[in-house]
Amino acid sequence: MELRHLRYFCVVADELNMTRAAHRLNMAQPPLTRQIKQLEGEVGVILFERSRRGLTLTTAGQFFHEHTLQVLEKLDTTITATRRIQRSNLLMFGIGFVPSVFYGQLPLLVRELRQMDDVELTLAELTTVQQVQALKAGRIDMGFGRLRIDDAEVEQEVLFEEPMMVALPTRHPLAGKTPSLAELAQYPLIIYPAKPRPSLADMMLGLFRRRGLKVTVAQEANELQTALGLVVSGLGVALVPEQVSQLQRRGIVYSYLGDSSITCPILCSRRRGETPSEVMREANAILKLLVENRRSGRYP
Repeated sequence: MELRHLRYFCVVADELNMTRAAHRLNMAQPPLTRQIKQLEGEVGVILFERSRRGLTLTTAGQFFHEHTLQVLEKLDTTITATRRIQRSNLLMFGIGFVPSVFYGQLPLLVRELRQMDDVELTLAELTTVQQVQALKAGRIDMGFGRLRIDDAEVEQEVLFEEPMMVALPTRHPLAGKTPSLAELAQYPLIIYPAKPRPSLADMMLGLFRRRGLKVTVAQEANELQTALGLVVSGLGVALVPEQVSQLQRRGIVYSYLGDSSITCPILCSRRRGETPSEVMREANAILKLLVENRRSGRYP
């Protein structure tokens, strides 16, 4: 499959007419028809229903169109940024993060780094495991996660330990209380992310397991927002780090746990033994100040 196949497909999906699509692409209709059939052959599904009235997208075609547009948009953005870097000699600096750390002080770090005129900052939502892989591959320079990982090429710094809370439906029997894990174990649990593992999901399950408590997992969600939506629906309760409670959502209340020693770390991961660049030194300085603010109560 080539990139042009995807671009051809999107034009045909827009026009739903081979003649008009071929005209937009400045090509003859028969070659375009062959290209679309080749694409369907490679994907292994029929993308268009063909009739005398013209073309319509199949259900699979609609799904493929939606996601192909996202891929092409991301590619175009990347190409534009790459050309801008070539013209201006900008320094690249990549940050990976898990969603649950982005409701605290991380946006302040991003905002400060964006003030540097010679820096092209990129952000990537990645699990801690994915961050380690991205660091080793050079795709990011700094990662923020919650899972301790032993890797000789990556160092992890514990910035601070964050209290865990429980997200509950507003009319839940435990709403307004400070429940113990034993009390929570009596209710279905929603964990996230479902994959890839290991992840925060395993840390949450480990909290119960180490205390000899059995839990019923009602649902595994890939994203934090999905997990919170499932809480609103009454499907279960979810353990979340404290800073997630800043995300106010109708139908949810957050409660601290009865045991304040139950915490979750925020870790900063970097490549081990690497001489810090100017941007990294600035990022470290900003990060140090933000952590001091958090520990002293000036948060965020």
